[in-house]
Amino acid sequence: MTKANFLGFNHVALEVGDIEEALMFYGKLFELRLRGRGPGRAFIDAGDQFIALSEGRTQTPDEHRHIGLVVDDREAVRRALEDTEAEIKRSTPDRSLDFLDPWGNYWQIVEYSDIQFTKAPEVLEGMGQRALSKTEMALAELHEKGLAPE
Repeated sequence: MTKANFLGFNHVALEVGDIEEALMFYGKLFELRLRGRGPGRAFIDAGDQFIALSEGRTQTPDEHRHIGLVVDDREAVRRALEDTEAEIKRSTPDRSLDFLDPWGNYWQIVEYSDIQFTKAPEVLEGMGQRALSKTEMALAELHEKGLAPE
């Protein structure tokens, strides 16, 4: 029997306490582009993917389950977090930035250059990010899997 292959993620769905508060909080950290809205919902573009927010989070803060978000500038997120009520869980200057948002969603922020995650050149260009590059370690990981251009 043929099995399906993982190709990526279309979206991540998160519960927050209040949509307006969430948009204000995430807007302090990231450039937001709304894809759409509905009662108790908001959809934030993340390039060719998106984050779906819905009101009504009731569970306790996440301990291990998390969202790994790729950004162009991890240090900008680190600086922006200083002026929020977010709880920083782990932060190292070279690679790691983990935090809990006000509703208990656990975020792990990684920089595009450091990891094997890639976007097609036309997607990067459409996002205004065509100048992004990869570290040697990230390129080696991509080459090892046959995912890097020659």
